[in-house]
Amino acid sequence: MQTTYAVQARDLTKDYDAVRAVDHLTFDVNQGEIFGFLGPNGAGKTTTIKMLTGQLRPTEGQATVLGHDTIDARDELQARIGVVFEYQNLYERLTGRDNLRFAARLHGVAARRVDQMLEVLSLTQHAEKRVKHYSNGMKQRLLIGRALLHSPDLLFLDEPTRGLDPNVARDIRAFVRDLSKNGVTVFLTTHYMEEADRLSDRVAILQQGQIRAIGTPQQLKKTYGGSDQATLEDVFVSLTGKGLRAQFEE
Repeated sequence: MQTTYAVQARDLTKDYDAVRAVDHLTFDVNQGEIFGFLGPNGAGKTTTIKMLTGQLRPTEGQATVLGHDTIDARDELQARIGVVFEYQNLYERLTGRDNLRFAARLHGVAARRVDQMLEVLSLTQHAEKRVKHYSNGMKQRLLIGRALLHSPDLLFLDEPTRGLDPNVARDIRAFVRDLSKNGVTVFLTTHYMEEADRLSDRVAILQQGQIRAIGTPQQLKKTYGGSDQATLEDVFVSLTGKGLRAQFEE
């Protein structure tokens, strides 16, 4: 049976003057899976997402997302993906409902979809509040809802539970699982290793713009963890933390 890929990256590279942020990445993401894309700050995660979503042109290499070239078919691509970056770029003077209405108009989505999404996100009772009065958790739910208004096939989530209390974070993780069960591919970055372990079907660990390991959490723990009790955090530190530790050991 032939595997269908949501993302295919081949030698994807991005330079900023003399700095190489992403260094010849080659990987695939299966349709319908939750793909964890992990790495320390500055490893190249956000730059990679920006290339995959057509916001940045690669210096070298190429990528296709849902069968669309990320540069030559950007309009077709934008209609089929949703993106939630870690910064909360909402219109805080507008209400939650008006934020979604504005996004719906941009995507050509029927107005009734706004009410449906508010209900799904448990934000109906807060819909007429200005977003500046929302909690961080409510803002994050609204961001995810905005990205899902046009029913995308692939959702990019950059640190979706950062700074949220455990209850809200749990709700968002459950929401992500439901999306995957309904066939939506999720490309996830997070610094919470336990979250990545629980959610991800497969994980790639990035360091200095290169993929150091890729596989299921279980495979990575077995190969790089060093013991039967290893965690994904142990794997992450083993693959990405040596340079930092060496600086303190010198």
